[in-house]
Amino acid sequence: MKRRILMLVVIGMVFGLQGVFAQLQDEKSVTVTMDLQPILQLDMETADQIEFVFDDIKDYYAGITKYGATILKVSSTVSWDLYAVGRSNGTTGAEFWDQVIDYGSGSGTNSINELPLSAVELHQSQPNNGAAGAGITATYIDYSTPFPASNVHNGANSLYVNNGTLTPPTVADKYIAGHSGTTALGDDAMTGGSYLTAGGYTSDYYYVIDYRLLPGLPAIFPNAFDADAATAEDLVTANGADSYAEPGVYTMYVQYVLVEDQ
Repeated sequence: MKRRILMLVVIGMVFGLQGVFAQLQDEKSVTVTMDLQPILQLDMETADQIEFVFDDIKDYYAGITKYGATILKVSSTVSWDLYAVGRSNGTTGAEFWDQVIDYGSGSGTNSINELPLSAVELHQSQPNNGAAGAGITATYIDYSTPFPASNVHNGANSLYVNNGTLTPPTVADKYIAGHSGTTALGDDAMTGGSYLTAGGYTSDYYYVIDYRLLPGLPAIFPNAFDADAATAEDLVTANGADSYAEPGVYTMYVQYVLVEDQ
């Protein structure tokens, strides 16, 4: 018997045999860049001009107070400090009010037109919480002290002035929030945040400012005070006995400065 043997020849073609063992992969990348710009934003609501008219003897003695005249609102992405500084155009002197109208140049040999910018008194609605625990020993650290009685002259609310410049206060003078960098990072600064998210008018990012001027009798501005030098700047101290303010119209301005804490 003859046996028949059948043989099959299988012919095949294999494409991409490599794919059986590993997955093909192609990679590309894109670089993402982020630019974090620091934001320091100070919003201020105030009248264009705050006027004090002294035409009654009682106003000279008791002073005139302008309540809620300025509102300051802070937003910041970095730690910050806020301070106020008194300035003028310097027509009388760097640290004096500008005299616009002179009523009494001939009214007496002791009438003085060099009225100190520090005669302006401020009061802030919120205390300065940025300096808590910072080890600062200044007598007056902010403007949160209520205005004292008209017969109490201590300079507690006297406006900071620095020879007509924006130079920040030292540890001896007042900040509205934060303070001069004297200790470890963060101990004397306000943290980033905004009045929009931190509690509004009850937060450390919202300040209502009152102003007071107290000429006194005679008109020597007894609360004018330089905290850095720890000296009174009333007219008698600066010019001698019997000095008094010359009647007239005077102008100056208060500049509020929001700065990144250093």
